[in-house]
Order: sequence, then C-alpha cells, then structure tokens
Amino acid sequence: MEPMTIDEAREKLTAIEADPTMKTVGRYSPAAIKWPDSIMPFSEIHLAYLTKNKSVNPAHYLANLELMIKIRT
Repeated sequence: MEPMTIDEAREKLTAIEADPTMKTVGRYSPAAIKWPDSIMPFSEIHLAYLTKNKSVNPAHYLANLELMIKIRT
C-alpha cells in the first residue's frame, strides 16, 4: 500500500473541515500572517505538522485525528 501524499492528506482534511460532526477550529499563530487575525485554519495546522514530521504516517495520523475531534452527542 502506497503512503498517503500531502495532496491526499489536504483533500482528507478539507473533507473533515466540511463535516459538521467534526470540531475543526482554527488557532492563533503569530507566524500566520497570511490569514486574517493570524488565525491559522484547521487544515493548515495539521498539514504543517505532517510536513514537519516526515516519519508520521499521514493515514494513521488523520484516522486518529478524526477519532479525537468527532463531536459526540
């Protein structure tokens, strides 16, 4: 099985952001000067992490992320 690419991870994160059952909130970052009020979007936060940490398996990371941010009622 081929590892997930950054583009595939970006698509998955975009789908997660569009899902109303997921808590996907952006965060303040002083380095996020290209976004309004320096609020970095949810997907960009996690893409930056995956880009910085090459040893992390993106498919496993995103699967665990989905479990953690699922809004349970």
